[in-house]
Amino acid sequence: MKGGDGFRTTGKKISVALLALVLMPFLLWDWETNPFVYTHESTQYRSNTPPGIAPACIHCDPNYSTESMKPAEMKTDGDKYQSLEKEEGKEPMENGDDFEAEIIDRSLVNGTASVDTKVCNYARGRWVADSRPPLYTAKCKYMERKWACRLSSRTDFSYEGYRWQSVDCQKPEFEASHFLERMKDKIVAFVGDSLSREQFESMMCMLTGGQESSDIEDVQFLYTGEIHHPGWGYRFRSTNTTILYSKSTRLCDLEPINATDPNTLNAMHLDRQPAFIRENIDHLNVLVMNTAQHWRKTLVSWDNEVMYVNGAPVQDRNLMNISNAMIFKVNNIVKWLDSKLASNPNLQVFFRTKSPTHFFKGDWNTGGRCDNTIPMTRGSEVFEDESSDKVVAAAVKGTRVKLLDITALSDLRDEAHNSYYGKKSPDCLHWCLPGVPDTWNELLSAQL
Repeated sequence: MKGGDGFRTTGKKISVALLALVLMPFLLWDWETNPFVYTHESTQYRSNTPPGIAPACIHCDPNYSTESMKPAEMKTDGDKYQSLEKEEGKEPMENGDDFEAEIIDRSLVNGTASVDTKVCNYARGRWVADSRPPLYTAKCKYMERKWACRLSSRTDFSYEGYRWQSVDCQKPEFEASHFLERMKDKIVAFVGDSLSREQFESMMCMLTGGQESSDIEDVQFLYTGEIHHPGWGYRFRSTNTTILYSKSTRLCDLEPINATDPNTLNAMHLDRQPAFIRENIDHLNVLVMNTAQHWRKTLVSWDNEVMYVNGAPVQDRNLMNISNAMIFKVNNIVKWLDSKLASNPNLQVFFRTKSPTHFFKGDWNTGGRCDNTIPMTRGSEVFEDESSDKVVAAAVKGTRVKLLDITALSDLRDEAHNSYYGKKSPDCLHWCLPGVPDTWNELLSAQL
């Protein structure tokens, strides 16, 4: 009986084996035809909700912690992750947008953890009421009195009672000590027009609380190029952090056409970079630049400047158009800086987008005014993914130069300008301080 049972058992095994041999070709054919049929659901889930990534609204997840994101580490290693994606045959992540990296889990590659980078668009969000006082007062020692609306005849200061809240991710609170520690032994330079200077002065006020300190020294005399004004360069001794401003309204190199004539015109070289940037680029750690408002023929003429390309006056009809000249310049300097960034891993470059003007019923020279003092009469939210400044956004796309996008969110704040208070004519271009430029610096700090 035992022997018979053994034969029947063996027979069953042989039958199962024969059945497997018969079915195997069909199984293999099915796998080759659709190899992901059994894993599609889990793969789809991973691609839509990768482990470790912040939800679209981080406030919606009570268990989410920003501690796991470590944005500073991600910024440092960005090039490595881009190279990794190229090796895998994927399109590399574009670093030219105004975003912050978040960590996304991926499979192990060559035995080490690999990550993708998903971006955070801080420019998408809303203005919300905030009862906390500003980080400094209108008596800040590091800003010009003309920005201090509280020291003018203005009596309404509701423009100070709002802060920007990003909707895609949490914008970290600005902490002066934390910023200085991150910028230890570093140089942060603002280069551009008077709005760039206002952003520089805002940053100095935010870092000092508006108070003078023996820890701060004026170092403008140490830098070449157009740093020739007291108060345009400061160093914090305790962290060896330098914050400075260099004037360059159109980001062009300027050169006297006739050096022996005191009344000579100046060549404005569209294809050459400002002296300060050209001569100090290898020493800078953060460069924030802008240009926009001075690209008008009347202003170029008033500045006694003539547009040059390739060492000669511009002859090309298209380039003689001032708008086309600006586009040429923006792309030219972005391309030049991108080439410098390739060999300078310690440098971060931001192109700040255009600060909007709010001249109503006319322009700056035709009676335009900005009388409104009521916040958010034109809305309080920005949900567009793309920047309103198409010229700058297009120029930095696909480069290592980052976008500091402030245009749309600033456009909602027409009540926060200097206006006509204490002035002969309305100023609907510059901003009250404390005010909107403080938000620009909060976004800059978040992206560093």
